[in-house]
Amino acid sequence: MVMITVSAAIIEKDGLILAARRKPGSHMAGHWEFPGGKLEPGETVEECLKRELWEEFGIRCSIGAYLAESVYDYGTKVIRLLGYRVRHLSGTFQCRDHDRLVWLPVHQLDSLTWAPADIPLVTTLQEESRFQ
Repeated sequence: MVMITVSAAIIEKDGLILAARRKPGSHMAGHWEFPGGKLEPGETVEECLKRELWEEFGIRCSIGAYLAESVYDYGTKVIRLLGYRVRHLSGTFQCRDHDRLVWLPVHQLDSLTWAPADIPLVTTLQEESRFQ
């Protein structure tokens, strides 16, 4: 089984977290995820996130602290998802690889149907917010 390492951006703005819905025709279409993508050979997670966020949304960002890791077996591939806090620096969000974006408070994230690999990151965010 092939393991694919994927980056995930937890972008917070004004107390809200960004979630992106996968567009029709894509793997896990209709499911929500934290934006990001597959690491290319020789690329760091930080470089990957900066590249993916530029390609998918047309935004520039800075990569902050590591949040959590999730490993999920989809049957045909295993995804190792690495979540990092990300700060939006510039650019207007455009939907290039997704069909919808929403900003939600942490306690409302579980109202969405998340891609299975992203669920542990949602759980980690919600657990953290209970102790703040």
